[in-house]
Amino acid sequence: METSLPVAERPRRPEWMKVRAPSANSHYFDVKKLIHGQSLHTICEEARCPNIAECWGRGTATFQILGDTCTRACRYCYVHSGRPEQPPDPLEPLRLAKAAAEMDLKHVVVTSVDRDDVPDRGAGHYAATIRALKAKLPEASVEVLTPDFLGVEEQALRTVLAERPDVFNHNIETVRRLHARMRGAKASYDKALWLLERAKALADYPVLTKSSIIVGLGESNDEVVETMRDLRGHDVDVVTIGQYLQPSSRHARIDRWVHPDEFRWFREQGEELGFGSVFSGPLVRSSYRADEQRHAAETNSAQRAY
Repeated sequence: METSLPVAERPRRPEWMKVRAPSANSHYFDVKKLIHGQSLHTICEEARCPNIAECWGRGTATFQILGDTCTRACRYCYVHSGRPEQPPDPLEPLRLAKAAAEMDLKHVVVTSVDRDDVPDRGAGHYAATIRALKAKLPEASVEVLTPDFLGVEEQALRTVLAERPDVFNHNIETVRRLHARMRGAKASYDKALWLLERAKALADYPVLTKSSIIVGLGESNDEVVETMRDLRGHDVDVVTIGQYLQPSSRHARIDRWVHPDEFRWFREQGEELGFGSVFSGPLVRSSYRADEQRHAAETNSAQRAY
């Protein structure tokens, strides 16, 4: 198995991290026009996702609700942080559902910034968005990637799960040793695990739970496996693993370029731990090909490495 390349020795992106520019004959520009026309945000743009050309080219996108300003400042994340100037837009769920219908999405992924300034931390807005999607696209499945709902976790989970999203996702992000350093004092590794387990316990239907790990922040491969073991021990069904990319000089530095062989090894370890779906690869992100992740988990048909 080939091993990681230290960034100090290989500062430029290796070949396996190269991505194609948007194609003129894809859906990319149609999606861009629609998203901007409805005054919506996507994590694809806000977090500078490397897969935006591929995903928008396929006619998909991951919607970001609750505005564009996050009340947290994780060291690896490019989403703008600060104090939001506006309350959540009550019409945003309707505009989002309209855009999803125009895109003819079969699986809709909705995430958000953290809103520690809102009493329910945005849970009611998530619920309204799920309701709008189910009304407009009754045949589509809905996946939510939520924040930690700091301080109101139990009630927030009940509010969101009452609308029966098909997939409940909350990202652990990194290994226990690095968690506080990368995510700040408000976030908790153990609370993230609790949130995922509690979501499944509260749901009165078979919800899939999911989480994501980014690598290249200074963790070891064994620590990644230990994190997967923790997730599986809390009954998480789906895990994704992808390479961290430093979005600016102000953010945490990349420690290493993880080799595709190592991502395949992570997948194999996940298989042995019993995940229903493991998507592991340099360019994999939490919502990358989320429809395929859900299908693999529900049918137990495949684990994938990209």
